[in-house]
Amino acid sequence: MALSLRLLLVLGTMMLVCLAEVSSDLKIEDEEEEVGLLDRPVIVRGGNRRLMEEVDCGGLCKARCSVHSRPNLCKRACGTCCVRCKCVPPGTSGNRELCGTCYTDMTTHGNRTKCP
Repeated sequence: MALSLRLLLVLGTMMLVCLAEVSSDLKIEDEEEEVGLLDRPVIVRGGNRRLMEEVDCGGLCKARCSVHSRPNLCKRACGTCCVRCKCVPPGTSGNRELCGTCYTDMTTHGNRTKCP
């Protein structure tokens, strides 16, 4: 008799835990729908990395290098930096800090800054 009561208590507790888990998952899905996170696709790069959005490197680098004295060289370097760092700073020059250390610390073989 005591064994059956104990088994019933354990099964009841497990059902309550499962019900609470399902209920919290439903709340999270509702919040995502309200915020609009499900409207745009999010690309995941590997299982252990954070979510990373795709960046239009071609368009952003074209705008960044539009007034550069050597636009083809600028676009090539900018494209490499954009693919690796997933960021292109706003404007035609400066503002490199806005893309973080990935963008600012990348150098050429001659130890010059790579990213325009």
